[in-house]
Amino acid sequence: MALTPSTMLQLGTSAPDFRLSDTTGRVISLEDFKDAPALLVVFMCNHCPYVKHIRAALADFAREYQPKGLAMVGINSNDAEKYADDSPEKMVDEVASAGYTFPYVYDDAQDAAKA
Repeated sequence: MALTPSTMLQLGTSAPDFRLSDTTGRVISLEDFKDAPALLVVFMCNHCPYVKHIRAALADFAREYQPKGLAMVGINSNDAEKYADDSPEKMVDEVASAGYTFPYVYDDAQDAAKA
């Protein structure tokens, strides 16, 4: 697994906008969460060992805190040509298998990840 450098935005910075399709084909944007008191954005992918390790806890967390107002979105920015397990088709399977109740979107151009 390669280490990927990250540039952290300063706390309080507005999240960069995005418009990405989820596993049902629906386009999800930052605007969809404007009324939520809090938004958790998880950059994740199907094959990541860290995500595999926490996937059940992540699904449980969503089921516990979404009714309390937390909005969540998972963003997969992996290259599906290099990592076939992270393709949009496999993301559909992952949502069903893990029991995710939040939108899981595909960032094929990696624009959201870079922003």
